[in-house]
Amino acid sequence: MNVLVKSATIVDPKSDFHNQTVDILIEKGVISNISKRITNPKNYNEIRLDHLHVSQGWFDSSVSFGEPGYEERETISNGLRTAAFSGFTSVAVNPNTNPIVDSHADISFLKSKANNHAVSLYPIGALTMQSDGNNLAELYDMKSAGAVAFYDYQKPIANPNLMKLALQYAGNFGGLVCSFPQESKITGLGVMNENLTSTSLGLKGNPALAEELQVARDLFLLEYTEGKLHIPTISTAKSVALIRAAKQKKLNVSCSVAIHNLLLTDEQLENFETKFKVLPPLRTQHDIDALIDGLKDGTIDMVTSDHNPIDIEHKKVEFDYASYGTIGLESAFGALQKVFTLKKSVELLTKGKMRFGIENHTIAIGNKADLSLFNPKSTFKFSKTHIHSTSRNAIFEDHELKGQAYGIIANNQLILN
Repeated sequence: MNVLVKSATIVDPKSDFHNQTVDILIEKGVISNISKRITNPKNYNEIRLDHLHVSQGWFDSSVSFGEPGYEERETISNGLRTAAFSGFTSVAVNPNTNPIVDSHADISFLKSKANNHAVSLYPIGALTMQSDGNNLAELYDMKSAGAVAFYDYQKPIANPNLMKLALQYAGNFGGLVCSFPQESKITGLGVMNENLTSTSLGLKGNPALAEELQVARDLFLLEYTEGKLHIPTISTAKSVALIRAAKQKKLNVSCSVAIHNLLLTDEQLENFETKFKVLPPLRTQHDIDALIDGLKDGTIDMVTSDHNPIDIEHKKVEFDYASYGTIGLESAFGALQKVFTLKKSVELLTKGKMRFGIENHTIAIGNKADLSLFNPKSTFKFSKTHIHSTSRNAIFEDHELKGQAYGIIANNQLILN
């Protein structure tokens, strides 16, 4: 693929061209020239877009597709297409399919299905067999096949000894263990944040305590085992404080937060709208403020869309029985810019790569072109017309967002909306 990108502002603090508006020549998927003005040498395809900005390719550390088993929710092919249109060049894909991704063959299947796509798919293998929390899965075999982490998606490990063994065993080969932060016995049948809102709505509450107990337990286990832990999608102020203290003790821990937990509170559920039913649940403004502070000071390492397509049969039902989850790739950038500056938003969308062992490609001559293309100035109301996913369960539908992705240049391909 050969293309000439015209008048693009580079957002990449590690690049010599950071904050400069330049032309970028890409030949056979490699950046061959960056200059104020480049004459089209061989009549290559030219990209000219309003307020065009480019950065290192964005990465999402928690994406769910349906295939295999739930193709009605999302296929791998359409999921990767959605990621490309949303500005992401790489995604880590959760194992919550049917069958659960818990073997060398399952990892190989996912990677083969992603061949020849512009977006790179990085599989996450299940931590336990069938994600049932009883016995460790084939962690080393999955690592050998290309798994970047191990996680029973949104299923907490109840047995502390099993988590201890997982951290010890994976530590032998540098494996990244992920632990969903929820103590299920405390959560019980809770379907939203336990607070005044849950009481007024008559819905069972999922208290912040349930998350914080699990985080505290896992940090004790991490300190004991000297392993490598990632805590996905934290949502409470106390969780931020616990992880901040752990990092001050130099424990090998990272964490993420779902973008919707940075903007929306549990008050959104007053109309029992199931698109707001997510896990962890939407919390309070106090929690949001603490999460934002955690991102600003580096306690929280990355953000995620926590993209989880759910078919209409499992969403358009009574609130108690609706499945948890929202799609989020399409709205990620526009929502994030409602909270942070452009520079910080791009930083948060790219900095998770290293933790998952994924290479960063600085925007420089001679480097592989792995670029996200976007307009940070566009403001719009997110609607169904902006959805590329097969499922339509969008938590940010009808919300005003700021900034839209144009597409990507990655793996020697150009994908534009």
